[in-house]
Amino acid sequence: MVSPPPGAAAAAAPARLCVGPGPRPLMGSQGHPGPPGNCGPGEGEGGEARKLQEGRVARGKRRKGKGKGKAGAGQGGRGSGAEGNPGPQKAKEAAGLGAEAGASAGPGEEGEGCGSVEERERRIVRRDAGSAGAGKEARGRGDGKKEEWRVRPGRREDARPGRAQGRGAQAWGCIAGAGAAGEAMAAATEEEAAAREPAGRPAAGPALLRLPEELLLLICSYLDMRALGRLAQVCRWLRRFTSCDLLWRRIARASLNSGFTRLGTDLMANVPVKERVKVSQNWRLGRCREGILLKWRCSQMPWMQLEGDSLYISQANFILAYQFRPDGASLNRRPLGVFAGHDEDVCHFVLANSHIISAGGDGKIGVHKIHSTFTVKYSAHEQEVNCVDCRGGIIVSGSRDRTAKVWPLASGRLGQCLHTIQTEDRVWSIAISPLLSSFVTGTACCGHFSPLRIWDLNSGQLMMHLGSDFPPGAGVLDVMYESPSTLLSCGYDTYVRYWDLRASVRKCVMEWEEPHDSTLYCLQTDGNHLLATGSSYYGVVRLWDRRQRACLHAFPLTSTPLSSPVYCLRFTTKHLYAALSYNLHVLDFQNP
Repeated sequence: MVSPPPGAAAAAAPARLCVGPGPRPLMGSQGHPGPPGNCGPGEGEGGEARKLQEGRVARGKRRKGKGKGKAGAGQGGRGSGAEGNPGPQKAKEAAGLGAEAGASAGPGEEGEGCGSVEERERRIVRRDAGSAGAGKEARGRGDGKKEEWRVRPGRREDARPGRAQGRGAQAWGCIAGAGAAGEAMAAATEEEAAAREPAGRPAAGPALLRLPEELLLLICSYLDMRALGRLAQVCRWLRRFTSCDLLWRRIARASLNSGFTRLGTDLMANVPVKERVKVSQNWRLGRCREGILLKWRCSQMPWMQLEGDSLYISQANFILAYQFRPDGASLNRRPLGVFAGHDEDVCHFVLANSHIISAGGDGKIGVHKIHSTFTVKYSAHEQEVNCVDCRGGIIVSGSRDRTAKVWPLASGRLGQCLHTIQTEDRVWSIAISPLLSSFVTGTACCGHFSPLRIWDLNSGQLMMHLGSDFPPGAGVLDVMYESPSTLLSCGYDTYVRYWDLRASVRKCVMEWEEPHDSTLYCLQTDGNHLLATGSSYYGVVRLWDRRQRACLHAFPLTSTPLSSPVYCLRFTTKHLYAALSYNLHVLDFQNP
């Protein structure tokens, strides 16, 4: 309730305040009309009215508003202080004098200028001291007419500083209106600022949302993928919170091809884990879109490697480098580079230390620098070089001439053979251990010994045989180390075998059989749960979950007239690339 200046009753005028629903006569404690005043109900408001009035005055001081009152209307005039409408008779005459003279009194009443806010406040305080006796009589009038002093929301009540207000009572309404309008404007500004800010934690809601974030992370870490997805639909804050990589890391490590190795190493730290888990579901369900990246006219036996956003593929006696487009499912048609040097087809090549090390059917090894035109080739074997590998500045090669050789990569020692190993069988595949202490060879299994043997890299001595129950002709066409003590192999016997040197060297710890008894030309793993193999018929690519025995999905990439083996395959977390006799195929798991 707003209380007027106590001295306003002395200025006898029949003006009524027009703030609120409409002007009505002020009533006394017994229901009779009270004495009129300049700024509100009858003089002598006390108790609650005085406290509210002092609060209004204090807010006016803080805002330091400097308003000029309007001139009062003549006797019988009526004006609305909150709305700033002058009385019908004297408002026009007082409009030009309001800024200088303060306020003009009508006939028969004492004039009182509104002046500045500070002057009005001092007069109000002095009048409060003399109005204590009349407070009891006026208290009933104020309680019965609260609606007349209630300010309507949404209406602008602060008048311009230099404009006359009709009467001295209306100047008091200007002070109250300015305070209410200022509060409304401040509230609107806060709402706009809150709308511009990112979604914050809800102020109200279940007790779960009020927990510390560390405790909430611990609770959510026990949820599965489906529960986290539903929790993200509750509100924007929970959607942001459930996108945290910490919550999805455990789920990603249990998913297929999510970029995490078996030991928990993150191979793609720049991609959000939640997005990788989404794409991983397409690998699990076999949802993908097939496409063809490259075609060539004559039949080839291509080999392929990936590095960053580039793809390297062999065609005849050349190695071509292409750049992926941003979607990863297409290539720029013009190659970035062409690496030549062999007289016959390139059988195999690897990327190491910004070099391409290639093995050719001409019995030579080629060394090419990727970002320059430097190329060196040297004679390595008497027959075609079927396989090559390079790690830590050491090159190993295997040939049809039944030997494996060790070479240095140092520029001053290129072509100098360190060790020559008699394998007594044709070497189809070779791989160096991550510890750089040994290497494994996969041979044609035409003798009375295992096709998988491990050799010391420093001395060239035989260290161990892997397996003892290979049938004759079960040659190993591809072999790869997954860790210093584990490796994978595949070949003519239609099996993929997983070896753990810590458990046993005579028997593999896990094996997967090709359902159609097709030769397996190549394999690739994500280092965790996913395994991909390429078959010899119809270009069939199979996906395996290493936690299961059965094949997960099969994708035939050629039809019957164009049956071709899958000579090489590589994949990322979003795409799988398979090289066949006539085409380079892509399976897009990101946009199936």
